[in-house]
Amino acid sequence: MKRRLTALALALGLTFALTACGGTTPGNAETPAGGNSETPAPAESNAPAAESDMAYVQDKGTLIVGMTDFNPMDYKDENGEWIGFDADMAKAFAESLGVEVEFLEINWDNKLMELDTKGIDVIWNGMTINDEVKAGASVSEPYCRNGQVVVVSADKAEDYQTVESLSGLNFAVENGSAGAAQLDALNLSYVAKTTQADALMEVASGASDACVIDLLMAGAMIGEGTSYPDLTYTVQLNDEEYGVAFRKGSDLTEAFNSFWKEAYDAGTVMETATTYGVQESVIEK
Repeated sequence: MKRRLTALALALGLTFALTACGGTTPGNAETPAGGNSETPAPAESNAPAAESDMAYVQDKGTLIVGMTDFNPMDYKDENGEWIGFDADMAKAFAESLGVEVEFLEINWDNKLMELDTKGIDVIWNGMTINDEVKAGASVSEPYCRNGQVVVVSADKAEDYQTVESLSGLNFAVENGSAGAAQLDALNLSYVAKTTQADALMEVASGASDACVIDLLMAGAMIGEGTSYPDLTYTVQLNDEEYGVAFRKGSDLTEAFNSFWKEAYDAGTVMETATTYGVQESVIEK
């Protein structure tokens, strides 16, 4: 009798285990136990986050902005305070949310991971809108037009006016940047630097023949009357747009889009652009 009861208990236990590990349930299609390589991956959801990202930021009282040293968008003044076109607009956006702004200098190659793990709340640093960013974050409407340009010594510029002429040059470029992507596409070798400013210094010091940086940075940082008067840019490799990135499903994205339109209409955007030498022609409404 004891042996029969034990067998019955084992049978009931096996039945329960099979049901829990992939058996059918009322109203649902059967799912193979444990799954397999042919099981379709769940579709990516673009639904809003269960919790409001805006409420999260407002509750902690700070908007953490992930950025790098990138003049004229984000750089430090003589007092060590972050200023620039993006930095000043980020301060205004944080104020519109009723919170303080905090700037965190990040490794640009890890920007999406920093965002996803809530190390930062927004990527705002002249960020090029591309497929990788759109797949990993919620991206704002474009707020600025840009391009990647080749920077060389002014006395050598005449020799490097076409893409074909660039082969053989030793490049420096910010790691994980749009400039690096352009060099990869052209199969041109380079040394990866932490920031665009570092890449620019490589050329100024003679350690590299050329670098690829953002057009907006080139306009503010090189040529007569700038920090690097002996450098110039030649070939523009592409056209692109800047955007601001929030976490997937974040309600801060729409809040930013509304903020930008209002700030543009109020004249704040153009006033800030003028302050930092950002050309009016590249600003998006």
